[in-house]
Amino acid sequence: MTIGKATARYEEWIGRHLRLLPQDLELKHQHMRADVFSFLRATYYRWAQIWAKVCGDAARAPSVLAVGDLHIENFGTWRDIEGRLIWGINDFDETWRLPYTNDLIRLATSALLTSMGGDPKEGIAAIASGYLEALETGGRPFALAEHHPGLRAMATARLHEPEKYWEKLHALSDVGEGPPADALKAIERMMPEQRLSWRIVHRVAGLGSLGRERYVAIAEWRGGSIAREAKALAPSACLWAARGKGTAPIHYQELLDCAVRCGDPFVRVRKNWVVRRLAPDCSRIELSMLPEHRDEIRLLHAMGMETANIHLGSRKAQVLAKDLKSHPRTWLLEAARKMEKAVRADWEEWAG
Repeated sequence: MTIGKATARYEEWIGRHLRLLPQDLELKHQHMRADVFSFLRATYYRWAQIWAKVCGDAARAPSVLAVGDLHIENFGTWRDIEGRLIWGINDFDETWRLPYTNDLIRLATSALLTSMGGDPKEGIAAIASGYLEALETGGRPFALAEHHPGLRAMATARLHEPEKYWEKLHALSDVGEGPPADALKAIERMMPEQRLSWRIVHRVAGLGSLGRERYVAIAEWRGGSIAREAKALAPSACLWAARGKGTAPIHYQELLDCAVRCGDPFVRVRKNWVVRRLAPDCSRIELSMLPEHRDEIRLLHAMGMETANIHLGSRKAQVLAKDLKSHPRTWLLEAARKMEKAVRADWEEWAG
């Protein structure tokens, strides 16, 4: 199946589960043409369709409740219930039970596509060693307030000018029509107090979820701005790739609840919406936001560890470590290179 046909069929399928916004969907298609990393981020449905066949033996591994759509820009920061700054995986829209190798291979492929880490062998080895280290130590959340000074410096570089973040949000236009009642109710329950006055704007963000309804409520509260976002959820693209019919559970909240994680108390799934607090320190970290001089090997190692933190919520460490050690030393690099080649071929076909 060509990438064009796969895209059309997936969009027809997901359109039966939620309302798609044509203008945002066209913007997504444009981003898919722009560069190969954007293409990877925007097309998890294609990955879900082909990865097991392309990767062969590497795709036969113990299953976990996996992120699915993992890549190097699916990491960010938030504040935990103690107010501490936490770093970790940011988004779980495509969570599904998969071989644990899916997340590692996709993360490694994204590193290859962006040349992150410089030498591919060293960068991919850092992901694998970080993953194994977390398995062997039982996992540990990344509390930046006390530990990980190098990672803290990278993660907080974007926080020096919070005014720009709020200026960008305030510049968004009000929505033309009111959001669905379920979205409004979910937002209201996440506000700091009842009967606040707010305005609703439409936010264009992400790539994998671009085209879905995404509403942001902005209010003034006790001396400053606050914002809450509601984003529409649908079953994982893995269901489509497996040619599943009907509906299926959305595992977003289940994964949040079981992972080795200092959770964000302002992230919650309400029916088919995920609601979260938006703030300069509660957002995804893009590569362009990182400081120019950064230790990318350290960062990839941390990403590997955080991936294990997620997987440890649904599978015993001994099972994963035993399987990981059974693979050849270069298995992850070899699998990532196969997927890099497949993704580039699809992108070149799509870009024309």
